[in-house]
Amino acid sequence: MKLKTTGLLTLVSVLGFAANANAGVVMDMYAGATVGAGGLTVMTDGSDTSDSVNSYGAMFGIDIPVLRAEVEYNHLSNSDLKMDLAMVNGYLKMPSTVIKPYIGVGIGSAFNGKISGQDISSNPAYQGMVGVTFDIPAMPIKIDAEGHVLYVPDFVEFYSIKSDLLNYDFRIKLRYVF
Repeated sequence: MKLKTTGLLTLVSVLGFAANANAGVVMDMYAGATVGAGGLTVMTDGSDTSDSVNSYGAMFGIDIPVLRAEVEYNHLSNSDLKMDLAMVNGYLKMPSTVIKPYIGVGIGSAFNGKISGQDISSNPAYQGMVGVTFDIPAMPIKIDAEGHVLYVPDFVEFYSIKSDLLNYDFRIKLRYVF
């Protein structure tokens, strides 16, 4: 019984000191991971094909009181599509206490992918995000729940016809603040 109590008190005190170490800092650095699920649409000259897709990713960023900036890697996959994305994102945060809404935009590149056996071109990619951040009290962890839209123009060419990709999904991000 004493061992459990001692262990619990030690854990609470370590987490409390870790959270308070950055209390006076105006700028926070963070690293995190994201997972999402949604759909994608391949648009080819008036003919659209839709399917579900999963996304996985990692990010590293900086968080200041009103703005957030990050570098992000994403991998989109389903039975026909495998694609990697490198993005630079900027966010505008709304002032709030525990639940913080935000909007964001990103620009980057799609690379290293295949759809139905066809290679994907390295093309620019654009994205928009809207979500909320949940601060975990007394811990250096933040959770983001995010709606996400990604657009990649001319990402693949089938028989001299170029196709665009539109991905829309819901993502959960877990961020650890240093």
